Amino acid sequence: MEYLIGIQGPDFVLVASDNVAANSIIQMKNDYDKMFKLSEKILLLCVGEAGDTAQFAEYIQKNVQLYKMRNGYELSPAAAANFTRKNLADYLRSRTPYHVNLLLAGYDDAPFAGHGYGAFLTLSILDQHYRPGRCTERAQGLDLLKKCIGELNKRFILNLPSFTVRVIDKEGIHDLEKLTSVLFPE
Repeated sequence: MEYLIGIQGPDFVLVASDNVAANSIIQMKNDYDKMFKLSEKILLLCVGEAGDTAQFAEYIQKNVQLYKMRNGYELSPAAAANFTRKNLADYLRSRTPYHVNLLLAGYDDAPFAGHGYGAFLTLSILDQHYRPGRCTERAQGLDLLKKCIGELNKRFILNLPSFTVRVIDKEGIHDLEKLTSVLFPE
């Protein structure tokens, strides 16, 4: 019932996650931040079982920080993705698996990604409107993100009332204005 999205631009990555913390069909909070800062230029977006998401994301976060302390430099996004993937795979094969879905955002070759039920509705929009040279400005990426969220508000059976939006560029991670359902009237 949760939703994560990431869109790559030429010199930035735009990410968003819904802010709903739910248990079964009950909404517990509507201001929950599902993004974890791994380094100055890498974010981990994590959804799934409430305890699993916090525990696994914090485990990855602390190990990425430990790597920097031991070696004097940060992991690249590709290295952080490989480390995260291996740990998740190891836990999935253990007696204590983590039930999480992840997006790791930094500099990568994948132009966009989406997880959750909302991805069924928005990946077609991304396929149709995303072109490698088209999202050259952050505003263009933000417009594409708003199209996806507008489609969710129009067609998705669940109410995802607000989204945290951040951008990652060469200067680091920056918060953008929160997107709410009010911005997308029917």
